[in-house]
Amino acid sequence: MTNPRQLPLFDAIGDPAPGDESRVVPLDLPDADIDWYPSFFSPADRARLYDEVLATTAWEQASVRMYGNETPIPRLQAWYGDEGKSYAYSGIEMQARAWTPALREIEQRLQGALDHPFNSVLANLYRDGSDSVSWHADDESELGPEPVIASVSLGATRTFQLRHNEDPEVRHSLELRAGSLLVMKGPTQHRWRHQLIKTTRRVGPRLNLTFRTIV
Repeated sequence: MTNPRQLPLFDAIGDPAPGDESRVVPLDLPDADIDWYPSFFSPADRARLYDEVLATTAWEQASVRMYGNETPIPRLQAWYGDEGKSYAYSGIEMQARAWTPALREIEQRLQGALDHPFNSVLANLYRDGSDSVSWHADDESELGPEPVIASVSLGATRTFQLRHNEDPEVRHSLELRAGSLLVMKGPTQHRWRHQLIKTTRRVGPRLNLTFRTIV
């Protein structure tokens, strides 16, 4: 396991964001149902939760098989949730660890605000600008026909991109900053792909917590 405490220090609060958790911005995209909450968490909460999640999560670096070789994925991750809620993607199989207090706190807050139950979370740690995730959709069968994915960002701001499956020229980019929440639901996962791109800019670590419901 890679020790996240070895990561460089930076201001986990990030840029100030107007509004509060009640402010929601629906994204006007075809064949999608996506809501963005620019400031779901207050500056104090997002700084505290960043520290707690970073320190208490059992980060691991998984590998995928490509061209006959095992290749480490360019990020650290961990899977937490209710007992027995396993998850698999791209040949990576994960068994849920028991909720940490910080992850449970966030899950309860999401459930209250969105009126939707979540029973698991995939935590990703992007250590710097060279960490990323390529085009994909969260459309695994265990997530159901129209999954609700609640994506919480803590730490550094990174560029999130969306691309329509049938017309790759139809795209959208969003700067996901600390304390924001992006909720993807309805047909989104079956009609769109998304990615977090690399950057050559000097950028600190980012935590991404994608809360899901295994059905």
